[in-house]
Order: sequence, then C-alpha cells, then structure tokens
Amino acid sequence: MNQPVKDLHDENNLSKIENATEQLTMLNVDLALQEEARHLAQQLFGNKTKKCTDFTNELLDICTGAQSKDFLLIHNPGGWGSTHLEECLKWERSVVEGVSASIKQLGYTWLPTQHLRSGSSWWAHLKELKDEARFFFQGKSSKTGELAAKLIFITQHISNLKVILIGASQGAAFSNAVMRQIDELHQVYSIELGIFFPHMSRRVVAERTLAIDSNGLMPDPMAHRNLKAGFKAYITAPFRWLKYRLQGKPEKFTYCINAPGHNYSWEYPEVQQKIINFLTANFGAKNN
Repeated sequence: MNQPVKDLHDENNLSKIENATEQLTMLNVDLALQEEARHLAQQLFGNKTKKCTDFTNELLDICTGAQSKDFLLIHNPGGWGSTHLEECLKWERSVVEGVSASIKQLGYTWLPTQHLRSGSSWWAHLKELKDEARFFFQGKSSKTGELAAKLIFITQHISNLKVILIGASQGAAFSNAVMRQIDELHQVYSIELGIFFPHMSRRVVAERTLAIDSNGLMPDPMAHRNLKAGFKAYITAPFRWLKYRLQGKPEKFTYCINAPGHNYSWEYPEVQQKIINFLTANFGAKNN
C-alpha cells in the first residue's frame, strides 16, 4: 500500500536533484562568463581597476539583456563620443529611434545601448585630445580595439544575435574603423551618417555597411570637403556658445556648431528610405 507513495517521493526527489543540477549548471555558466569578461578587461586595460570593472559590468549587462533579443543596437555618438542619447542633437536621436522603430516593424526584438568613447567633462576631453587628433588625421585609435573586442565577445556567446552599429559624424568614422577590424564577423552591420572627409580615403563600405553622405536636401560640407563652410561652422561655434551662456541659456558646444547639410534627420525622405531599404534587404520580416 505504501509502495506508490514511496515511488512518488523518489520521483519528487529526483526532480529536485535535476532542478538543483540545472541551477548549478546555470550558475557555473554565469561564473564562467564573468571570469571570461574579467579576463578580457584585464587584457585591454591591464591594472586599471576602475576601467576593468566598468568594462566587465557593461559587457555582462549587455550579454544578459541581449540573450532573448534578435538585435543589439549600438549607438556611437558623434563628436567626442561622450554624449548620452537623450542629450544628443535631435536629428541624431531621430535616426536611432527610426532604426529601432523599423526593426520593430519587421517583427524583431532589440536591445538599445551606447558605446561612449570618453568622459563628458572638459578635463576628460583634454586627456583624450591626442588620441582624438591621431584618429582624425591617421584613423588610428586604441578605442576601436575596445569595441571590436566587445563585439567579438558578445557574438561568441550569443550566436543568433545580430548587431547594428549606428554612428553619426565622428561616430560614423569610429564605427567604420571598428568594422575594418572585425571584417569576418558577419553578425555585425553598420549604419554610418556624415563621415568626416579625412576618413573617406580609409573608409571601407562592404555589404554589411550603409554609408550615407548626403541628407538628400543639400551637400554635407563635412563629408564633401567644403573647407570654407566647415571652418566657418567651427570658428563661429565658440562665440555662439558664449552668447548662449551670457543670455543665461547655456548650450552644449556641439549644439553651437552650425553646419547646414551635416544633419541626417529621420524625417528626411532620402535618409529614412535608404535605412529602411538596408534593413529590409539584409533581414526582411521576421518569420513567426
């Protein structure tokens, strides 16, 4: 009479053991992932503890958040690469939002994030000045290796994930430099808007890259080497910045650079259509 009860208890015990084993396996996987992320951070930053910790945490956050997603969207801001999306110029935000909406319309899920290349303070910018100048004139930067390593790590651990880099202006040049380093990483795509003319000779546009050098309304002076318009935009920016501060309405310096044509709003038909066509051609609608 008691035998069935004993069997039932055995089955329950077996189930508990299996569940415990599964949880232990997941824990081991997580611990292994953490250790791999820490090891990569140490390879990149050596004994710089804070940089190692920040990089490791960011990498683990992305891997956790992207596990159940179809796409990872990484925004590379223009300028110094330090501006959070909510503080970017309206047209730059509109492109990121437009790409997200298009991915959603195709039926996919996505995780949005940013890759910030420097701090936002003037002191942080001064410390990065040498590296930024070297990248601008020679196309070489230690920062590209950091994002390339991050992308390799993420795609190795989430095999079905597609990644799209979204870069504007100097961020577009940065995205392209990264793409050149990970040429064989076919899960990664890039949308590049208004790359600065010094980077044109180094730029590589492959099938997984969409390069847009005109907003369809007027030529981009920064992309097409219109030095007179570009010089005017930058030489007048400090005066515009100072004027806003004296009026009690301070603006970020990048908001004060007025270069007509060097903006790629999602509202511009040519910009929007090129991006939608690129996404549709590469990914199509999701098969449910």
